[in-house]
Amino acid sequence: MSHLIILLFSLSTSISCLNAEYTIVNAFPNLTFNDLVGIYTAGDGSNRLFVVEQEGRIKVFENNPSVTETEMFLNITSIVDQDGGYTEEGLLGLAFHPNYNENGYFYVNYTDYNPRRNVIARYTVSDNNPNQADYQSSIIIMEVEQPYSNHNGGQTSFGPDGYLYIAFGDGGSGGDPLNHGQNLSTLLGTIVRIDVDNPSGFSNYGIPSDNPFISNNNAQPEIYAYGLRNMWRFNWDLETGFLWGADVGQNAYEEIDIIESGLNYGWNTMEANHCFPIGTNCNSEGLEPPIWEYELYVNGVCSITGGFVYRGNTIYSLQGKYIYGDWCTGDIWALTYSEDGNHTNEHLMVSGINITTFGLDQNNELLLTGNGNIYKLQSDNENLIGDLNYDDQINILDVMQLISFILGNIDFTDEQYILADINPDGAINILDVVQLVNIILS
Repeated sequence: MSHLIILLFSLSTSISCLNAEYTIVNAFPNLTFNDLVGIYTAGDGSNRLFVVEQEGRIKVFENNPSVTETEMFLNITSIVDQDGGYTEEGLLGLAFHPNYNENGYFYVNYTDYNPRRNVIARYTVSDNNPNQADYQSSIIIMEVEQPYSNHNGGQTSFGPDGYLYIAFGDGGSGGDPLNHGQNLSTLLGTIVRIDVDNPSGFSNYGIPSDNPFISNNNAQPEIYAYGLRNMWRFNWDLETGFLWGADVGQNAYEEIDIIESGLNYGWNTMEANHCFPIGTNCNSEGLEPPIWEYELYVNGVCSITGGFVYRGNTIYSLQGKYIYGDWCTGDIWALTYSEDGNHTNEHLMVSGINITTFGLDQNNELLLTGNGNIYKLQSDNENLIGDLNYDDQINILDVMQLISFILGNIDFTDEQYILADINPDGAINILDVVQLVNIILS
């Protein structure tokens, strides 16, 4: 500890905080993209970001505000059904295998034609270039036919359990005319859960033994949850284990769900908390209601874009809150979950961009995309994480306070405790001191 203190006294760098409301800033002002629908990390500690362009390109670049160029990681425009302009088809999802460092596997979700379908394929990174995939390595994992060109879902993500989760829309058109939402014999209108590490039979995947419908002869065993219209992004809060999902509504309501195994989320019997068609009567028994909804076409909102529960280090006021937005208006909200059902929703800002997706960098800081750019959400009307003495700077004085607390010499307020949990893991210890030092040094 004494060596750490000596080092810090030699530092003159500090981080300052200005007064402002929530804002978004262009995180990479020298970069522009076409039809961004995803932003990801590989989980390999490389501090790279991978962005998905709907036409069929994945680009990679260093997570540095001054970066001036990207590299083409994968280009599958020749096989992706997406002709440009507004459409719900294209390259829609990307997921890196939890053991990507060892096996180099990643998975994409795209639409193809003749027949129209969603394709889940595995690719492998090049042996010679970590910024380039091996185009010839494609292995088809799953294909699901789509009767219409909309409601393709697209989210593809590995869960904390190591299984691959995939969202499929209800098949499209409007109102679910083929009644897929309540039909367990189809994968449309569901989130599926598969084991890509243990293929079985003639498939390139296996079925987890605890999937909820594995013993139901009238259901597809891949299904994890159903009754979904077109979930445009789901993500886990790794601290609570909750799987958050944002389901795009028909013409009246958008909804946010906590997704659990085997539950039926109501579509097309219900749209959010309301019988569908709106104004009719229905039997809602056995249907899981959303934890939140908002009305469509009020002040211009029209389509929910799901986000993340914030667990970063720079905006302590958003810790533990689900950050999401609306595609049409660029509104951004923060939803706080309460086990007693008294959830609270805060309006953070109107961004003025068409929010297509949210993402996290390797430090769990929140990014969002829209209008061809990648933005970072920030707030400066609060103390910085690590600013324990409230002087709008992070420096040696804050480190000394943190050490004093750990040694039991001083007490912290609830706010200071949040600011002191730098990592954040719910505990204050030497790991927070090390991370605070790293913040100052960087």
